[in-house]
Amino acid sequence: MTVTSPSRRAASETGDPFLLTPGPLTTSRSVKEAMVHDWGSRDAEFLRINREVLERLPAIANAAATHVTVPVQGSGTFAVEAMLTSLVPPDGEVLLLVNGAYGHRAKRILDIARRRALVHETAEDTPPDLAEVERILVAMPSITHVFAVHCETTSGILNPVAQIGALAAKHGKSFLLDSMSAFGALPLDANAVHADAIAASSNKCIEGVPGLGFVLCRRDVLAKAKGNATTLVLDLHDQWLAFEKTGQYRFTPPIQVIVAFHQALTEFLAEGGQPGRGGRYTANCRLLVDGMRALGFRPLLPDALQAPIIVTFHMPKDPRFVFQRFYDSLKDRGYVIYPGKLTVADSFRIGCIGHLGRAEIEGALAAVREALAEFGMTDAAMAA
Repeated sequence: MTVTSPSRRAASETGDPFLLTPGPLTTSRSVKEAMVHDWGSRDAEFLRINREVLERLPAIANAAATHVTVPVQGSGTFAVEAMLTSLVPPDGEVLLLVNGAYGHRAKRILDIARRRALVHETAEDTPPDLAEVERILVAMPSITHVFAVHCETTSGILNPVAQIGALAAKHGKSFLLDSMSAFGALPLDANAVHADAIAASSNKCIEGVPGLGFVLCRRDVLAKAKGNATTLVLDLHDQWLAFEKTGQYRFTPPIQVIVAFHQALTEFLAEGGQPGRGGRYTANCRLLVDGMRALGFRPLLPDALQAPIIVTFHMPKDPRFVFQRFYDSLKDRGYVIYPGKLTVADSFRIGCIGHLGRAEIEGALAAVREALAEFGMTDAAMAA
């Protein structure tokens, strides 16, 4: 493999490769620099910073009056598990809408927690069948909760969460939403979509670093969740009460992660909040898809189903194209992409999110073009 010379290698402002992934992702220098200090977990200044983080998040989902932020020390999956195991009671039953790996992960969480679950599954490139969802809700009055993934990054598909939430509300069910890869980038009104809880994390579209999950919970729903939790550390009700009483975490928080997240939120708001951040990601996605199509790559999803978060592309059939060589060639040039996770197609993925803009996406496309040239290909649609 030809190794790119340092002069041609793209790099972020700190010299790191650009992460075109669904998170962790490229962060700004100022977010990184926020982590170089030591803070005490009981220190008044840290508690102020943490309080601002928790107070800012519900407003992103137009839910400041109805929802409260409950943070969870850990990755986004910690937050999803906390949401499911704290808000679904022992006698509850969840209708899981699955079209990718993260829906399957929710099923695994419920199985371990011994909570009943019914799965409505569609292919990774297909949104839930809303007529079938309603049929299930009518036929199964034992269902108490509906769970969906906002943007399923297995494929990059945007699921119809407003319609799903409306069906849940129509039939008197609680709606729980995994908005991990969409929160802050896509429009989301928690009350308009009837979401009792929304799970997300620090290292996605707010552009912080990994280590903090959070759940926006409707206050009245959270207040009724006492005794549901199946673990001590993921008990949202207990975590919430601790903040209400003391303003502090029950157990050691990821302090540097939270301080960096505070900086990331400040930059998020300065960019114009969700409209600004989502607008940049949408422009990134459009530029990426158009550029990859011009190079002969086929996106998995039609434009109407594609969220501006991560794009899945079919693997070229030309035997000269070897994904690991392609991946390594791009990384040598300063761009890190993602393998595919699909069962419906052999694929790979390129993310649109993070501290990236037009220059970085154009640089990635140039790197793709150079990688194809290394293989003796002028475009990805070539036959050997």
